[in-house]
Amino acid sequence: MQGHQVFHAPHRLLMGPGPSDAAPSVLKAMSMPLLGHLDPAFIQMMEEIKEMLRAVFRTRNPMTFPVSGTGSAGMEFCMVNLVEPGDEVVICINGVFGMRMAEVAERCGARVIKVEAPWGEIIPAEKVALALKDTKPKLVGLVHAETSTGALTPVEEISRLAHEAGALMLLDTVTSLAGCEVSLDNWKIDAVYSGTQKCLSCPPGLAPVSLSQRALEAAQSRKQKVQSWYLDVNLLNGYWGSERVYHHTAPISMNYALHEALRLVLEEGLEARWRRHQANHQRLVDGLKDLGLSIASQAGHQLWQLNAVSVPDGVEEATVRQTLLNEYDIEVGAGLGPLKGKIWRVGLMGESSRPEYVDKLLLALKNILGR
Repeated sequence: MQGHQVFHAPHRLLMGPGPSDAAPSVLKAMSMPLLGHLDPAFIQMMEEIKEMLRAVFRTRNPMTFPVSGTGSAGMEFCMVNLVEPGDEVVICINGVFGMRMAEVAERCGARVIKVEAPWGEIIPAEKVALALKDTKPKLVGLVHAETSTGALTPVEEISRLAHEAGALMLLDTVTSLAGCEVSLDNWKIDAVYSGTQKCLSCPPGLAPVSLSQRALEAAQSRKQKVQSWYLDVNLLNGYWGSERVYHHTAPISMNYALHEALRLVLEEGLEARWRRHQANHQRLVDGLKDLGLSIASQAGHQLWQLNAVSVPDGVEEATVRQTLLNEYDIEVGAGLGPLKGKIWRVGLMGESSRPEYVDKLLLALKNILGR
């Protein structure tokens, strides 16, 4: 049988909804020699990852670590540990990932009360308050930065309402972490998950999570075992905690990459990184305006790092995306659900959030649309 050729990945400028480009030092970290997952040197690195994640999440939660899996594994981790069959949960839905959160909760046996807003708009706190009037939920779940629509929902008021109702507050920060403010302790968030491939600019494969003491106690006092052995925090705590009990073989190289990615985030400085994302978002918005284009998501609540660009009438959005990829090596994303064919999703995340990349995309769009 004829052998296969060595695969060579083409160089792309990743300006879609994820993954984002990774820094050269992050990719280099992945090429370091493997260690055993209980090697003292690897365990020391694990401690440093936890410390840096706490700084990026702005929390003191001891139970802060990366789950072995993508951001969706982080979502499942939070749900399977905190939700038991028969629990009532309130899930806020204004896009794909709110819908996914609700489905995961239903698969855990929860009775889901949905608080919905049109795609591209934020979840109003008043709607959450109305939902909480008639129920005493175990948990309130919210997508902070809805990747499918480019909308950023304010968190603090919804978190306050959740706690007044006696509920745990769950937050999806897959696209927001390290790209705009995320402050778990100030916002009193009980459970959070994220992903490595967005504003952390690390390859996909790990899901940073954090549980408050209140959430951890809820997971430890369940009536039934956690339905997922792999994602059971009571078992994972044995590996990521002080005991270092074998649980699973951690993805060694991915943890190398995350360590370096977090180091770069903190070296830049969180607030400086947020300002960079804001400045490049504004550069894109101004350039789009010159082309007669605009952002589709709600004014005043538009994500800096994920921009939902309205497709002009008469333009075939898929053709533009294909041309950007084939002629300019630029990847942007398509719309999903009711926004399919109506928007391009332009990511300016982490390493991909650079003024020269914004200018390159704008010039390419000008050339393509001018045809």
